[in-house]
Amino acid sequence: MSRTQVDIGDSPEPLLISDLRTPKQVFRHLRDYLAGQYVGASRDDVLLEELLKCLFCKLYLETTGRELRRNADVFLLAKEIRSVFQQVKSDFPSIYEKDAEILLDPETLTTLIKECYFSLVDSSSDPIGDAFEVFVGSESRGKSGQFFTPRIITDFLVKAVDPKPGETIIDPACGAGGFLSSVSRHYLANGVSADELRLLSSQYFYAIDKDEYLVKLAKLHISLLTKGHPKIILGDSLALRNGNVGLYEQLPEEGFDVVLTNPPFGTRIVAANSQTLREFTLARKWKYDSDIGAFQVIDVIRKQIPPQVLFVERCLSLLKEGGRLGMVVPQSLLSNKCYRYVVEFLQRESEVQAVIGMPEALFKTSGKGGTHTKTCLLIARKSPLGKERTKFVFMAEAKWCGHDSRARMIPKNDIPLIQDNLTKFRKGKKFDQSALVFTVHRDRISSNVLSPGYYDPEIDVQLIALKKSHTLVSFGELVHSGVVTVSTGDEVGKLAYGTGDIPFIRTSDISNWELKADPKHAIDRGYYEQLREKQDVQEGDILMVKDGTYLIGTCAIVTEYDTQMVYQSHLYKIRVTKNQMGLNHFLLIAILSSSVVQRQVKSKQFTQDIIDSLGDRINELVLPIPKSKAKRDEITEMVRASICDRIEARELAKKARQSVIDT
Repeated sequence: MSRTQVDIGDSPEPLLISDLRTPKQVFRHLRDYLAGQYVGASRDDVLLEELLKCLFCKLYLETTGRELRRNADVFLLAKEIRSVFQQVKSDFPSIYEKDAEILLDPETLTTLIKECYFSLVDSSSDPIGDAFEVFVGSESRGKSGQFFTPRIITDFLVKAVDPKPGETIIDPACGAGGFLSSVSRHYLANGVSADELRLLSSQYFYAIDKDEYLVKLAKLHISLLTKGHPKIILGDSLALRNGNVGLYEQLPEEGFDVVLTNPPFGTRIVAANSQTLREFTLARKWKYDSDIGAFQVIDVIRKQIPPQVLFVERCLSLLKEGGRLGMVVPQSLLSNKCYRYVVEFLQRESEVQAVIGMPEALFKTSGKGGTHTKTCLLIARKSPLGKERTKFVFMAEAKWCGHDSRARMIPKNDIPLIQDNLTKFRKGKKFDQSALVFTVHRDRISSNVLSPGYYDPEIDVQLIALKKSHTLVSFGELVHSGVVTVSTGDEVGKLAYGTGDIPFIRTSDISNWELKADPKHAIDRGYYEQLREKQDVQEGDILMVKDGTYLIGTCAIVTEYDTQMVYQSHLYKIRVTKNQMGLNHFLLIAILSSSVVQRQVKSKQFTQDIIDSLGDRINELVLPIPKSKAKRDEITEMVRASICDRIEARELAKKARQSVIDT
C-alpha cells in the first residue's frame, strides 16, 4: 500500500510513514514522535490522552460530515481543531471537564491529525482500542487480561447474534467499546437511520468495565459514533458492584436480549473475593458422578477461580430466557479436563449453537506484544436443559485471520468464509462441509469437549475408507487388553544438566524415528541409577512426544545403544508386550506416524497452561492395523531397515569421532 495523506493545509512536512498499513502501526510511530516532541510530559498515559483528544476530534468530523479548511496554515488549522474539541466537550459534558484543552503545540497537533489519515469509522480494526494497546504497555495489559478484540471478531459475533433495534445489549467487559461500536455499524448497515441510532444507543446500549479510564474511552467512543448517551458503567461485572454501590438498579430487571463480550482470562488473575465467589455456582467444587454420568456440584467454595469461568455464569445470568450470547473464550475452557464441569454447566443452561476456533495469531499485537493464547468464539442461546434444541452445532477451525504471528497483514483470512457458512447454517441452507467448517450432531459431543478441532470430520472420512483393508482399534483398547503398555518419564531439574554422560532425553532429542546421537543435556550416573528400575527402558521401546506444540506425536525407537538413558515427563514410553494382530514395535511406530493417526494427534492436543498436551487422550487414537500379513511384514521390514541403517551409520560416525583422539 502506498502512502495515503489527507491534504489539510500547508503545515510543516509530516513524519514519513511510507509503508504503515494499520492504525496500530501509525500509533507506534506517533508514540515515539510525541515522546520526543511534547514538552511537559513523557509518560505514555499523558501522551495517550492528547492523542485521543485528536482522534475524537477526527471522529467528530467524520460522523458530522464536517471538513477542516484546506490550505490553512498551521496556526489557523490548530485553532480550528481546538474549536472542534470545544464542540466535543459541549456535546458530551460528562466526559471532558469544562476546562479541558488540547495541550499540544500547533505543529504537533496538525502533524497528528495529518498522520492519522485512515478512517476511524471504516477502519478494519478498532483504532481507539489500538491506541490504548500501543500506549499502555503490553506487560501491564497482559497481567490484567486486557487484549482488545480485533474488529473482524467483534463484527463477526455481532452479525452472528444479529441484535435487533429495540433489544437490550450489554458488554460486561467493554474495554474501549469495540462490541458496541460494531453493533452501531451493524444497525446503520441494516437501514437504521442516524437519528434512530442516537435513540437506540441511549436507551438500549449498556456496558461495564472496572477500569475507569476505559469506561471514559468507551463513553466517548460510542457517544461520538451514535450521538447518543449509552449507559457505560464503572464497576465490577462479577460482583455487580462499584465499591459499596450495587449495579443492579442500573440494569434492566428482566435481563438482556444480547450479551457480547471478550472478558479477561488467565489462571493468575484474581477474579473475585470470597464474598463474591459465594454467589457463583461455578465457584464451587464439582465432582463427576459415574452412576449418573454427570457432574454434581459440591457446596465447597474454591479458593481462586479464573475469570473466564465466572464470566460464563455471569453472562448467562445477565440474559433473559431466549437471549443470545456471543463471547470470546480461551480454547482451554472448552477442552481441558479441569473445565469439563464448566462445559456441562454451559450446556445445561444454554443451547450452544456455534463454536469457532481461532488461530493463535489472533491476539498478537506485534512480534513480542500480545498473546499466543488460542481462543474460540462461542455463540449460544439461553435455554435451560429440557427445552427444544437444534440437532446440530456449527463448528469451524480458522487457520488464518488476516494477520500473522507478528501482527503483519496477510491476504489469508478464513473468517469471512466461516461467516458466510454460519449464515447459511442459521438459515437452514446447505453448505460444503470440510475441516474448515462443519456441523456436529449434538449427541456426538463427548467428554464435555467443545473444541472444534476435536471433531475434525475428515478423520472419520479417512478411517471409514480404511475399514475394509485395516483393523481399526483404539490405543486404549490395546492398553486394556495388554497388547501395549504406556508410561511417562521424570524430570531431574536443570541443576542436573551437564553433570555426567548419561543422556537425558527431552522432546527436542527425537527426530525421524531416532534419538539424537549427542543429546543436548547429559546427567550424572547417580540420577540414572535412581530412576533405572522405575523407567525400565528396553530395546524396542517407542518414545513419543506427549507435550509441547509442534513436536507432539513425534516418535523414536530405543535401540541397543540407547538403553542407558533417562527420559523426561513430556514423553510417553510405549512398549508392545503381546504379538497380537501381527503388531510389533516396528509396525507400531509406522502406524503412530501415519498421516491419519497424526491428524488425530493434532485434533486431540489441547492447551494446558502454556503448552499443548495430548494427555490421556492418547487412548482415543484409532490405529489402522493392516489386515494383510504380507503388508504388515513389508512395513515391518521397511522400518527395520530404515532404523537399523541409520543407527549403524550414527554409531559409526560416533566411533570415527572418538578414533581421532584415541592413542
